[in-house]
Amino acid sequence: MHHRKIFAGIVFISFIVFGIAATTPPAENPNKNLKVLPKNISHEDLDKIMDGFKEALGVKCNFCHAPSADTASHHLDFPSDAKPEKDIARHMMKMTAKINKKYFSFNKDEAGKMVQTISCITCHRGNPHPGEKH
Repeated sequence: MHHRKIFAGIVFISFIVFGIAATTPPAENPNKNLKVLPKNISHEDLDKIMDGFKEALGVKCNFCHAPSADTASHHLDFPSDAKPEKDIARHMMKMTAKINKKYFSFNKDEAGKMVQTISCITCHRGNPHPGEKH
């Protein structure tokens, strides 16, 4: 009789735990709305790429990323496509990848992975718009 009570208690607690797990929404993907970069990119790798863009164009994050719709929050809405610069950046990423693949596919590292020869800095050189002076 004592074992039945323990077993019933374990079953009851299991139902509660599984019920909570089933109704809890999954963690939000912080890298949502990625259209060119891999959707499973690590946060660290994404930050490295974004830092490279900032350096190559001499800009800050708000150059491509729109402010949050919540005016009380002074954060950027990274998934938003409200700024056209973000779509231009996507186009430029595709363009440089195509150029690198077509003309520089021989340029590989020790692991055989293609090394990007043409990148944002090639043309931008620290300016948001190529050909402009600071």
